[in-house]
Amino acid sequence: MVRIPSSAATSPILPPNLPTPTSARAFHQPTSGSGANSAAQAHRFVFTAVVTGSRILGRSFLAAYKQAQAASQYQRAAAKAGGAGGASARASLSSGMTLDEACKILNVKPPAGGHANVQEVLERYKRLFDANDPQKGGSFYLQSKIVRAKERLEHEMGPVRQRAEQEAEVQQGWKPKVYKDK
Repeated sequence: MVRIPSSAATSPILPPNLPTPTSARAFHQPTSGSGANSAAQAHRFVFTAVVTGSRILGRSFLAAYKQAQAASQYQRAAAKAGGAGGASARASLSSGMTLDEACKILNVKPPAGGHANVQEVLERYKRLFDANDPQKGGSFYLQSKIVRAKERLEHEMGPVRQRAEQEAEVQQGWKPKVYKDK
């Protein structure tokens, strides 16, 4: 057993309100149950971390579900209200770009009645795509926006172009392709 001299008990180094130990036993924690106590604390900590993490993930998934549901309801409402604009609403939701935004990116006029200058769109697309080439110091992000804008305009003009091709074929007459056997 180690004893601390009485002069150390009144030492100016130790604060006066703390009790001074009189034996080594005062510094030692009891061994009975201390391992079980720390293990229980560890389990409690792990359980708390798992519960907290699952609550955070649950809230995130709930928010994502609500957002997807709202987008779906918006799409259905746009399809009902627009009639022919329903295809346009589906295209803007699938590509993430509206027709207005696509026209602004490529700096072309919106197609009036489904008619747009295809040559002008392709010319602007090629010029802007090449100008934003990442190997020439351009931005990959801008280049991808330009590609999406062209795809959006093509999607909008696709049915109109097919109708125009069908009408031209009807006026010229149907000419099947004939392959000669050798």
